[in-house]
Amino acid sequence: MAITHLATSDSTVTLWPRAYGVNGMVATAHPLATLTGLNVLQSGGNAIDAAVAVAAAENVLLPAACSLGGDVFVVLYETRSGQCHAFNGSGGAANGASVDYYRGRGFQTMPLDGVHSISVPGAVDAYETLLAHFGTRPLAELLQPAIRFAEAGVPLTDAVARQIQNNASHLGQFPTSRRIFFPDGAPPAPGSLLRNPDLAASLRLIAREGARCFYEGALGERIVRFCRGEGGLFDGTEWAAHHGELYEPIGTTYRDATIYETAPPSQGFLVLEQLNILEGFALAELGHLSADWIHLLVEAKKLAYADRLRYCGDPRVVDVPLTALLSKDFAARRRQTIDLHQAHQPEAAPLEDLHGDTTSFVVVDRDGNAVSFIHSLSRGFGSGMVAGDTGILLNNRAGRGFSLDPSHPNCIAPGKRTMHTLNCYLVVRNGRPWLVGGTPGGDQQPQWNVQILSALLDFNLDPQAAVEAPRFFSFPGTDPEHEGKPFEIRLENRIPAEVQTDLADRGHRVIPLDSWGSASGIQLIQFDHESGILRGGTDPRVKGLALGY
Repeated sequence: MAITHLATSDSTVTLWPRAYGVNGMVATAHPLATLTGLNVLQSGGNAIDAAVAVAAAENVLLPAACSLGGDVFVVLYETRSGQCHAFNGSGGAANGASVDYYRGRGFQTMPLDGVHSISVPGAVDAYETLLAHFGTRPLAELLQPAIRFAEAGVPLTDAVARQIQNNASHLGQFPTSRRIFFPDGAPPAPGSLLRNPDLAASLRLIAREGARCFYEGALGERIVRFCRGEGGLFDGTEWAAHHGELYEPIGTTYRDATIYETAPPSQGFLVLEQLNILEGFALAELGHLSADWIHLLVEAKKLAYADRLRYCGDPRVVDVPLTALLSKDFAARRRQTIDLHQAHQPEAAPLEDLHGDTTSFVVVDRDGNAVSFIHSLSRGFGSGMVAGDTGILLNNRAGRGFSLDPSHPNCIAPGKRTMHTLNCYLVVRNGRPWLVGGTPGGDQQPQWNVQILSALLDFNLDPQAAVEAPRFFSFPGTDPEHEGKPFEIRLENRIPAEVQTDLADRGHRVIPLDSWGSASGIQLIQFDHESGILRGGTDPRVKGLALGY
């Protein structure tokens, strides 16, 4: 079992126990998901084996956040080769989707739910592909915990029951969803069993026939047929053509570390651009959670997000100037536009300056393989639609991500992938992995990832203290639903009143949240190579659990 205790030897007492391990560790947003991954590690599986088992289990345990009908992004360190890898498990728009189609039917923006909000899911292909390259166990074996959870049912946590309640009107539009999530005609109470035998049957089919049955076989045909019956535009060929992409992650240096991130269409580069901008400031001298520190992180965020909105789309379709956006020279020019004493309403850098709901978890195994894994339906419960009798919730990534502006780099087109909020990271120091981390949170993900990295690299906080520190974020981000709204800082009210006043005096519109109201779900595992100890951090905001052994 895990070695965990509430440590008081350093400068901070944490609300959640610190987690330690020697042979491996798992940190997730649900205790049963953590135990699922730890069981795989303790039985001899590696980090990728455990990650696939955790991901499949979370489809049952955290249905608002993830599903076989959602997407996946991964960054990992492979001990055997000494290399970092990344995986893009996002799918494209329907072959019939176009600006003309939606504009011709009176839409000014993409539908946020229902059948027209769905893109081809990438999760199932991701499981099989990752195992083929890095795993040691068969997919059929690793799906068994999820199958048991779906068949027998799992007791609803307070958080999941609340998510179903809060999304009652969203889910209630669709009979196939009501049948699963309102088994007695109303949202279930905390502690009641949520069963999904249809999902168990779909998982068994994938275990028996492999991932391609989801894209080219009977299961995929059933999903496409259901979507077309609801008025959707899939013809099935876009599903058959789907394959995720394994690639070398993008990265940058910050202080004495190298940070690796997922590449476009993931917006992981926003983390790297912000770090490049912040590198020129002596943040450690400003104080963690000081008004100066928060101001600089918010202003760097605004600059990076403005660049994302102007230049970035599916790199198969759009020429994304990534080399320029991540160059140190470009960051230096962007840094010069920051006023240390005044909030700014930025625009993207001009082209001539450019030459040349979700859940995440982390796993480390006894050999030092490390995985940061994030998967999502986009909003809570995605499109709201369960695909017929498959038990599979379908995402709303197309609705949430695409624009109907023909001049926008993220404009919808047949087969095109939307830019993606999902991103995850891995940090290397002295040539060895030092940290894996990630968080859900849509446009807040890159912001919270930067806050964590600065807390660890500039202020030397331990993982659990960094996770529990008061959180803030600048709104809006890049979500088309919020584009054009005025900037504001939303921050947990544990940040002192005098800091909030200072930020307001600099021109920021400050919106206090509850003490733990940021709704992040950060998960971290840090390596201490001198002692051989792993240190975990898990977010109390989602009642997460980190366990090592």
